[in-house]
Amino acid sequence: MRSQKGRGRFIAICLTPAVLLFVIFMVIPTINVFRMSLYKWGGYSATKQFVGFENFVTLFSDAKFCQSFQNTLLLIVIVTLITIVFALVFASILTHENLKGQNFFRVVFYIPNILSVVIISAIFSAIYDPNRGMLNSILTIFNHDNKVLWLGDQKIVIFSLAAAMIWQAIGYYMVMYMASMSAVDSSLYECADLEGASKLTQFFQITIPLIWTNIRTTLTFFIISSINLSFLFVKAMTSGGPDGSTEVFLSYMYKQAYTNSSYGYGMAIGVVVFLFSFALSAVINAATKRKTLEL
Repeated sequence: MRSQKGRGRFIAICLTPAVLLFVIFMVIPTINVFRMSLYKWGGYSATKQFVGFENFVTLFSDAKFCQSFQNTLLLIVIVTLITIVFALVFASILTHENLKGQNFFRVVFYIPNILSVVIISAIFSAIYDPNRGMLNSILTIFNHDNKVLWLGDQKIVIFSLAAAMIWQAIGYYMVMYMASMSAVDSSLYECADLEGASKLTQFFQITIPLIWTNIRTTLTFFIISSINLSFLFVKAMTSGGPDGSTEVFLSYMYKQAYTNSSYGYGMAIGVVVFLFSFALSAVINAATKRKTLEL
């Protein structure tokens, strides 16, 4: 009994600092966001006016918020699909094919992940430069003299941002998938080769089912993290322009709360983002749930 009590006390002592930090820096601020979303407050004034759900009523009739919602969904779909697909393909090639310089390619693919978003944004801003950028220079080789405004054209700017986000993320998820693929028994592929199965068949019938748990976890993680990443790239590359065509959830919330002195309205956006993230996680987990295959 004494040993069990002593063990329980030791566990409690170890957990107490983490629990306190979680409550102070996560639980209390989250509750405060929900509370402040019910007020009309500039953020710096001494007076607060309780307005109930008025901020939310205004929010869902706000055309700019609807635009930021659409942009966020578009980035989540495009960036997630392309990143996960390319990460799986590159991981499979570098794991199962005997290529020269495999370690070199692994390092090259992972480098973007260790760079800060600001550096990546600066690199892609230089590439997209309409006067001296690499993309327009390549286009001139094919007699395309019209300068493309990669970050100034409302029709293509969101895809320019998506390209930067994809380039930044592929290497990290490729390494995670390579670790999972390396754990798959090589005898399964040998048997498949003897049966005459193609590489593509082996990829979809052996590799994907056996690493599905990892794919499912990274898929949920990446979708939620892309909400934060989109804000960082928008802030560093376009600031929401041109004319709000790259505004996303968090960038619009930031502008309302800290630029337009509408702190309560910004917190209402924060509540929507919070609930949307949890709902999206639940949907992804339910949609990707399947029986786990084990060897």
